[in-house]
Amino acid sequence: DGHFVPSLTFGPQLVASLKKKTSLPLDVHLMVENPRSFIPLFHEAGADWISIHLEASAHLHKDITLIKEFNRKAGLALNPATPIHLLNEIIKELDYVLIMTVNPGWGGQEIIESCHAKISHLKNWIRGQKLDIPIEVDGGVKLENMEDLINDGVDIFVVGSAIFNEKKPIDAIIKMKQLAEKYSSS
Repeated sequence: DGHFVPSLTFGPQLVASLKKKTSLPLDVHLMVENPRSFIPLFHEAGADWISIHLEASAHLHKDITLIKEFNRKAGLALNPATPIHLLNEIIKELDYVLIMTVNPGWGGQEIIESCHAKISHLKNWIRGQKLDIPIEVDGGVKLENMEDLINDGVDIFVVGSAIFNEKKPIDAIIKMKQLAEKYSSS
C-alpha cells in the first residue's frame, strides 16, 4: 500500500492472472496497513494463502477470522524485532507463521542474524504446544543459508533476489529445490 512499507509490489490483478495459469497454491503476504480492506480483494483474485502483519492489524482476531471465512490459509507475519510471545493469543487460529528475516520493504537484504534464534525458539514453542503450524521465512534467503534455516525449523521459503538476480534463475531454483527435497525426505 506504500504506507506499511514504502515499496509497492503486486496487486490482486496479478494474482488473478497467475491463478489462470497455474494450479499451484498462491501465497500472498499483505504488507499493508488495515489488511481487512485488502483481504477480500485477494480472496476474489484467487489467493490460497493470505498472511497479514501483526504490526499492521488493529483487530487481529477479526482479520484472521475473515481470511478463514473465505476458506483460505491464514498466516501471521512478524517483523524481525517483533517478539514471539505476541503470538500467544492467536497461535491456535493460524495455519502458518511468517517470520520476516529482514526489515520489510526492499529486496536483496541480508538476513538479520538474530532471526535464527527467533525461528528456533518459535519452532520449539509450537512443538511444545503440540501444534502443527509451519514456519515460513521471507528475506535474505539464498542457497548458502537455506540449510541453516532448515535446521532452525523453517518449513517454507520465500525467495526473491537469490533467484531473480541470477544469470540463470532456473539453475538457482533447481539447486534450492534439490536442497529442500534432501531435507524433506530425511
